[in-house]
Amino acid sequence: MVKRNPIILLSVFLLIAALFVFGCSNDFFGLVYSNDLDERLNHKDVMTFVNDSPALSPLGDTYNFIVVTDTHIEDGDDFGLGGIKSAVIAHNARFVVNLGDITQHGAAHDIDLFIEIADDLGVPFYPVIGNHDIYFDTWHVWRDKIGSTNYRINSGSTSLFVLDSANAFIGKRQLDWLENELKTITAPGHRVFVFTHAPLFTTGIKMQQVTDSRERARVISILRNRADIMFMGHSHQRAINRAGNVEYVTFEDFKSTKIYTVVRVTPAGVSYEFHELY
Repeated sequence: MVKRNPIILLSVFLLIAALFVFGCSNDFFGLVYSNDLDERLNHKDVMTFVNDSPALSPLGDTYNFIVVTDTHIEDGDDFGLGGIKSAVIAHNARFVVNLGDITQHGAAHDIDLFIEIADDLGVPFYPVIGNHDIYFDTWHVWRDKIGSTNYRINSGSTSLFVLDSANAFIGKRQLDWLENELKTITAPGHRVFVFTHAPLFTTGIKMQQVTDSRERARVISILRNRADIMFMGHSHQRAINRAGNVEYVTFEDFKSTKIYTVVRVTPAGVSYEFHELY
């Protein structure tokens, strides 16, 4: 008869419990199964949804935009995301970014609902892929309905960089691309904002962030003196950090808190504030 070490059993139980309690929307199986990053990056610059969305007109040196994260649209329930249009109007936002986990299970009808909401905004709504958006072999849904998971948007003196960290890493291929793209920006005062799902910093357990410490260090090195803010989601809690002259902002999930961030850009600098939709 095989003896079971009670300490090991307790450790396994506590680990599983932690996965359910602290995991993004408590979806344990999604941590085990998701698609390969390289496959997604092979579809770079195929922007089915973004190309069909309203064009981003030149932003100038003074404008506002909105960031939301972890909306987890599920079975046709947008958890109030459609109401973000009122925030766009109230804050005169020029565009909106969703930092990933747009849907709970990556289902086609939930992606369609996101696209409906985006089409109704009257301004671009840029999507970032999250781990829930590719769970259960649904990468093909994102690919066919939205397109690339890694892209750059340019508008006058502003550049937006979207990175795919849905597998909790970014990878050399994307980081090389980011570094090379940033080297092309030479004009003084050019604004750079970076958006991804998995945070670099977290106050929770390690799986709630980009897991490779060397990769986190490289991101910080690449962005130093080249970016204004990097926005991240996934952990469902607020964490604001600074490395060099760059702020790294992670904040609450929209699904349960209705929190969104308004970013204000002026010639004097960049600021942001958190609002609750309802």
